[in-house]
Amino acid sequence: MRHLLLALPFALLPLVAAQAHEHDHDHDEHAHDSLGAHEHGVASLNVALDGNLLELQLESPAMNLVGFEHAAKSEADKAKVAATRRELEQPIGLFALASGDCKTREVELESPLFGDADHEHEHEHEHEHEHEHHEHEGEHSDIQAFYRFECANSAKLQQLDLSELFKRFPATEKIQVQLIGPNGQQGMQLTPAQPRLSF
Repeated sequence: MRHLLLALPFALLPLVAAQAHEHDHDHDEHAHDSLGAHEHGVASLNVALDGNLLELQLESPAMNLVGFEHAAKSEADKAKVAATRRELEQPIGLFALASGDCKTREVELESPLFGDADHEHEHEHEHEHEHEHHEHEGEHSDIQAFYRFECANSAKLQQLDLSELFKRFPATEKIQVQLIGPNGQQGMQLTPAQPRLSF
């Protein structure tokens, strides 16, 4: 089903590898992290536009979106996780896609904070390894969001504007974007001061 973004990491491997190498010296303390890219304040966004089909895949440390990475136990933390999930479930506003007359066709959100099924295995053994699990999980919780849109006027979809995403999640300082669109492949970094990406 994810036919556009499935090939994206392979197509952009040279760009991603170059960026990873460029930032290696900043991430020595995170060398044990399997993703190797968990940096607070930084998120990644893969974008694929093919005809009227647009797919986005956002990956961010939970700290950027929720403000913490530990399991939500208090009512305040649970409310924050629920509010963040609601925000992420409304992507048209987050990515300013109104100009292309885009309709959301699919939304998938994954994170240990959301209690996803693929993390149940970890939770089953939590009582046995609570200290280790809590320490590791607390340091490296990510949130992944996958979106598929159908855009009736994709020709009018000139850019992605992440101003609203930066505004709603101010701990996000920069987003590394990899895009495959009508004009080929490009990679760039978006910030609150430069939140727009042209297709």
